[in-house]
Amino acid sequence: MSIRRSIPFLIALLAFLAAGPAPGSGQEPERTILQPPEHGMYHAAFPDFGGPESFVTRYRLRDFERLVDKEIAWAYFSDNWFNGIGFPSKAVKVIARYGRVPFIRMMARSNYKQKPSKYTLQKILDGNFDDDLHEWCSGARDSVVPLLVEFGTEVNGFWFPWNGRWNGGGETGDYGDPKEADGPERFRDTYRHIVDICRDEGAWNITWFFHPNGESWPQKDWNQMSDYYPGDDYVDWIGVSVYGPQEVGESWTSFRKLMDRTYAELDALPGNKPLALLEFGAAQEPHNEKKALWVRAALRTLRSGRYERIVAESYWHESWRNAHGPKSNLRLDSSRRTTRYYRGEVAHPFYVTEPTFGPSL
Repeated sequence: MSIRRSIPFLIALLAFLAAGPAPGSGQEPERTILQPPEHGMYHAAFPDFGGPESFVTRYRLRDFERLVDKEIAWAYFSDNWFNGIGFPSKAVKVIARYGRVPFIRMMARSNYKQKPSKYTLQKILDGNFDDDLHEWCSGARDSVVPLLVEFGTEVNGFWFPWNGRWNGGGETGDYGDPKEADGPERFRDTYRHIVDICRDEGAWNITWFFHPNGESWPQKDWNQMSDYYPGDDYVDWIGVSVYGPQEVGESWTSFRKLMDRTYAELDALPGNKPLALLEFGAAQEPHNEKKALWVRAALRTLRSGRYERIVAESYWHESWRNAHGPKSNLRLDSSRRTTRYYRGEVAHPFYVTEPTFGPSL
C-alpha cells in the first residue's frame, strides 16, 4: 500500500466547525470531542519527535507512516514548559496540515528533574501562572482544529514533578480535605483548574485525557490511579502507559500479564470512559528478537477483545541515550523482524485511522 495524505482529519474538522453555533449568535458552542471508533481500535503513535519529544516535522510523520505502512489517527508530542508556558501553535499546524489530529502532552516542568522547581502544583493552584494559561487556552481555541490534550502524564509515577510525592505525598494536614492525601488532591484540583481556564476561554475543541501509568511508583496506598482521577465532568478519555523493558538487561514480562493487572484498575475507575493505550513499547536487545515477539503479542492481545474498553493504541517510537550510558531503542526499525511484525499486525482492518468527532460523551 502507498501512504498518502488522508482526508479523514479534514472531514472531522468540517464536522467540528459545523457543530458550532453561527458566528455572532451569542450561543455557547457544544463540545465536540473524539468518539470511540465504530469498530476496532484507533492506530496512533509518538513518531519520534526527538529527545524533548517536541521536534514536530512533517518529515518525521511521513517517515513513521512509511516505516509501518499505515497512517496514524493522531500524532502525540510533548509541550514542555522549559521556556515558559505557551501554546505550541507551530507543532499543531504541522500535524493538522499533514492531516492528523494533534495530541498535546502538557508537561508542567522547567527541566528534566523529578522534583518540581518552578511549576509546583500549589503555585499553579495559587494562580501564579493563570495569565499564561489563559493565553495557552486561547491559542488552543484559535487553532480551530480538534485537539487531544492531557495534563499530568503518568501522574502516579515519581519520575514526573506533578506526582503526589513532590506535592505533599500522603500528608493530610496542609491542603484541602483533611481526610484526603495532599499530593493527589492537589493534582486533582490543578487538573480541574486548567480545564476550567480553557473552558472560560471557549476552547471547546479539546478532548481531555487523564493519563496514569500502568504501575504506581511509589507503591503507597495514597498513590493509586483512582487517587488522582479529576472526575467525570473533567475527563473525556482515560489513557495509560504499559511498557516492556526500556533498557537492555531488564526482565521481560508479557504484555498480557502487565495489561491484565493494569486493566482491572482502569476498569474500576468511575465514569465508564473510553480507554486508550497511550504509550507502549519495548527496548531492543542485541542478538535476540524478544522485542519483536513482545510487540506482536501486544497487538494480537489488543485485537483479541480481551480488553473490551480499550479502543485506541499509540506506540512510543523513540531511541535515546540514558544518563548512565546504555541506549534505549524502542523504535520499530530496531530490527527487521520488529518492523515486519508490527506492519503485519496493524495492517489488519481492526486498526483504524479515521478519527470521529461528535458531542460530548
